[in-house]
Amino acid sequence: MIVEVLPYNDSWPLEFAVIKKELEMVLADFNPYIEHIGSTSVVGLAAKPFIDILLGIESGKHLDEVVRPMMSAGFPYYEKHNAVMPYRRLFVKMKDSAKDLDYELLISHALQNTDVINDHKWAHIHILAYNSEHWIRHIAFRDYLRSFAEAKDEYQDLKLSLSTREWKDVMEYNGGKNDFIKKTEALAIEWYLQLEKSK
Repeated sequence: MIVEVLPYNDSWPLEFAVIKKELEMVLADFNPYIEHIGSTSVVGLAAKPFIDILLGIESGKHLDEVVRPMMSAGFPYYEKHNAVMPYRRLFVKMKDSAKDLDYELLISHALQNTDVINDHKWAHIHILAYNSEHWIRHIAFRDYLRSFAEAKDEYQDLKLSLSTREWKDVMEYNGGKNDFIKKTEALAIEWYLQLEKSK
């Protein structure tokens, strides 16, 4: 498969705002903290056209409690990832084009990450404990790319290069970014924590 990477789109922050409002209602009982993360949150950065959303709740002990309201609101649940990332619950938001698709079919295809769901996917919602180490690393990486143009440009060049190659699946494509992300994430976390300390 070829992974589609598109030039930055000014509509991405607006799309995030729409989905954020819905999530605030769906998970109102959890008083969620909601942030736009990933490449679509960095102005000028090319990205896969899916909005990544980080949603924090006060305690990781309540992660499984978000599953029922999210699924009831029509967010397919990527339960298969819990074994690898037990600190997170991952859901997707579907486009209106998916409204005529059978929900049980979407769930089954979400578990397999097939084109049936990818063709209609709008956003990924990553739910985890607010201000945990995993919350901080996502926010730090985003803010670092927003603040340092050289890092942003290096990341963009890498992604555009990878997007010209054939991949078995998105996970294999993500593996091609792993070295850059690990290196930059370490720098970003150190930078971010220093900033927080100086406030």
